[in-house]
Amino acid sequence: MPNAQRQNSALYKLNLTTYQLTNEQSQLKTQIRQFCEAHITDQHATFLIQGAAGTGKSVILSSVFAELQTLARQTPDSPLFHTDNRLLVNHPEMLKLYQQGTADSAVLFKKDFQRPTTFINQALKTETVADIVLVDEAHLLLTRSDPYNHFNQTNQLDEIINHSRITILIFDEQQVLKVKSFWSDQQLQQHLLAGPTQTAQLTHQFRMQTDLAVTDWISALHNRHLQPLPNPTDFDFRIFADANELYHQIRFRNQTSGLARMLATYDFPATLNDGHDHFVSTPTFKLRWDRYQPTAKTYWAEREDSLDEVGSVYTIQGFDLNYAGVILGPSVGYDAQTDRLIIRPEYYEDQAAFAGATKLPHPNQAKCQIILNSIYVLLSRARNGLYLYAVDPALQNRLLTLQSSEFPGK
Repeated sequence: MPNAQRQNSALYKLNLTTYQLTNEQSQLKTQIRQFCEAHITDQHATFLIQGAAGTGKSVILSSVFAELQTLARQTPDSPLFHTDNRLLVNHPEMLKLYQQGTADSAVLFKKDFQRPTTFINQALKTETVADIVLVDEAHLLLTRSDPYNHFNQTNQLDEIINHSRITILIFDEQQVLKVKSFWSDQQLQQHLLAGPTQTAQLTHQFRMQTDLAVTDWISALHNRHLQPLPNPTDFDFRIFADANELYHQIRFRNQTSGLARMLATYDFPATLNDGHDHFVSTPTFKLRWDRYQPTAKTYWAEREDSLDEVGSVYTIQGFDLNYAGVILGPSVGYDAQTDRLIIRPEYYEDQAAFAGATKLPHPNQAKCQIILNSIYVLLSRARNGLYLYAVDPALQNRLLTLQSSEFPGK
């Protein structure tokens, strides 16, 4: 793997012997350690870390956990010595990544990393309470019972709080992707009333190697607003008139820079584990969805065969790419009268993501927000370049027009 590609790899960033924290990150790490030392004998305390996609949340969490386990296992004079600590992550690819990072560590063991449901069910069965529990991507925690996934209680965060003395959470409500884990910041705060709580906000953008114009454009789109495309000199941001041409550019970028992959909104039929390939198709383009490979040792974007696939929001959430080619499917349209996005939940193929929406005060609004969040996740993966194509003709034409428009501030 070329050095630049290696340094952008997911495992490299979670390997604390090689990845250097910034001063801001180091200060936050110290704050969290001091918080744990101050509250380790309390009944409960919570440290909440918030930040948008690409602000280094998982890097911070990984570094904090490595320090906590060093104190727990190798530092007899620490108040955290012999503490029982866990790091929970719901995303199976992220769990795999964290566990891979234990290979060369004297203080991190595979058993330290679990999925939330596994931790909760074990804690209930053994009637035990962990000392410190860190939760990566806490916005994916379930907010209702899900017997299919072996969770029979009503809220995973409540169960984690009940079975830990200190809970450290990473949270971004813009990345909620299913109604069964539908969180708002207000809802979150209501669940953090037990014991002292401290909050930190991460704002520095580490992933997108460009000025704020591109991230601001993505944030505006997340709110359905369309703006002229910025034209930064350090980030390749383009709308393609042809999806196949976009794919050829992704293949070229992968050859020259690595970690360039195709992504799409969940608007094309797919069935998990039925033994058949399913395809993302446009008039000029056809490529299979990513194949489910739970036993693969390498995460999706770093596997060679994934260049011949299209990743979904579930495949790529939590990970970086150097270049992302994103196809916006039929659920994403355009209203010329308001000059805004239209979201069409009826075209979204992951209808399971909407299960339970009828129990919410505004079901259609919740469905639309789920789709907008998925777009936000897809568009915020790239470090060096983002390429877009829209299946909806009206939206595609509008994006091409905005590409040639004058960007404010130029």
